[in-house]
Amino acid sequence: MIGSNFLRAFIRDEEGATLTEFAFVAPILILMVMGIFDMAHTQYTSALVNGAMQKAGRDLTLETAGSLEGTIDARVIDSVSAVVPGTATVTLEKLSHFDFEDIGEAEEFTDAGTFDGICNNGEVFVDANSNGQWDADRGEEGIGGARDAVLYTAVVSYPRLFPMYGLAGLPQEVELRASTVLRNQPYDQQDETVTIGNCD
Repeated sequence: MIGSNFLRAFIRDEEGATLTEFAFVAPILILMVMGIFDMAHTQYTSALVNGAMQKAGRDLTLETAGSLEGTIDARVIDSVSAVVPGTATVTLEKLSHFDFEDIGEAEEFTDAGTFDGICNNGEVFVDANSNGQWDADRGEEGIGGARDAVLYTAVVSYPRLFPMYGLAGLPQEVELRASTVLRNQPYDQQDETVTIGNCD
């Protein structure tokens, strides 16, 4: 008789139910909170990088940009470094083009013989950036000269701040890209040197 009363009392006992329910809900709640913080930090960093690039783009259009290029780059890196982990990498890329319509365009080539859409087998190409090889982007490295259109890009890579990225199906590394396009001031005649090469 004592045993059955104890069993009934044990079944009706609800002490500790809240703790058990919280144990089921807590992982999902923690994952959501960390995810919100992670997304907020990523968006904030992205906005900051875009702002730094816009400011750098305005500064690089000046005639004196050549002598200040290192200082302008350092400002962008410092702005980003203030909000990302110390292990982050910030890479700055500058490609100058003769005109805006050249940005993102491949160097022209004569697709002879196999007509495979690939520059190969000694096919002739226009070496717009004079680097001796065919490129998918005809831009020349650097800020170029007078009147050139420049694509200035920052690539920021850093490990996620919160350790639960795997549970959410996110990659461990965050990579952000921000670009700005500018045109150098017309302080001189624009130089366009075009050479011809052969594809490998």
